[in-house]
Amino acid sequence: MTDQHAGLPPIELTPKDLSAWRQGNRGVDYVHTFDSGRPGPHVIVNALTHGNEFCGMIAVTHLLEQGIRPLRGRLTLVFANVEAYHRFDAAKPFESRFVERDFNRVWDADTLEGPDATVDVQRARALRHIYAEADALLDIHSTSYAVPAMLIHEPVDKMAPLARHLHSPLHHVLLPGVKHPGRPLIQYGAFSDPRATPVALVVECGQHFAATSGAIAIGVTMRFLDFFGMIPAALAAQHPPVQGRPLRYEVTDVLVAKTDRFRFTQSFVGFEDLPGNTLIANDGDEEIRTPEEGCTLIMPARRILQGRDVVSFARRLQ
Repeated sequence: MTDQHAGLPPIELTPKDLSAWRQGNRGVDYVHTFDSGRPGPHVIVNALTHGNEFCGMIAVTHLLEQGIRPLRGRLTLVFANVEAYHRFDAAKPFESRFVERDFNRVWDADTLEGPDATVDVQRARALRHIYAEADALLDIHSTSYAVPAMLIHEPVDKMAPLARHLHSPLHHVLLPGVKHPGRPLIQYGAFSDPRATPVALVVECGQHFAATSGAIAIGVTMRFLDFFGMIPAALAAQHPPVQGRPLRYEVTDVLVAKTDRFRFTQSFVGFEDLPGNTLIANDGDEEIRTPEEGCTLIMPARRILQGRDVVSFARRLQ
């Protein structure tokens, strides 16, 4: 494993004590479902897919502490990989992303139904029936580097109205197909089926430990709930989107470290626009270059692990 950048960012967000929310009402710890008693969708807001990404925890605890309940349908609030969250160490803040296996790369049948006994996969198995109920899922994340916040979803027609309603963050990244080594949560089950109605998307709210990431998470969550008619319009109006025209990108390739000697040639952080054939990394003896037409780099990994995705190439859409 290699950390591409020396030094640690300021830690403005720190973990909260979640013990008050451990006892939920779904038979699974840290899961709460609120039923309006009226017809409507089942909407899930998901935090802590990664244990050191605190902005989602800020958004979900905000909903719980404010006593927000759905006007229609059902609202489920999930603290996902709590075991990883509890292992956070401010001296090593990037090492509690997961316990043994990335919770956001296990959402395929072979993994969920296979022999894997890691803590993270066992937690996924405990939660999968709840995610499978969802008509809509907001999965709240943050980034290693201080880059613009972004929405990430598949480029399917059913996602367009929701993305337009959320509007901001103003960087929208389209993720066509399954390209990562391991299936992300937003591609689990019916979420990735263009013929099915359930929708799911990720919001990356900025740098993990920046105070602004918590505010962004709350704002996006409120607009997400507003889209489905789950909260009063006056409450949603307190969280207007950022004005401006969204910038849209489509991921064309996800690079995976083939060796334990993968090294970037520069200190990339993300959203660098590079010309074609630019040398960006060496993976053992192999040179890694941008495609001939050039590309934008999306979320280069800070901690490099062999066999894991390390950066995505994307093209800017008009």
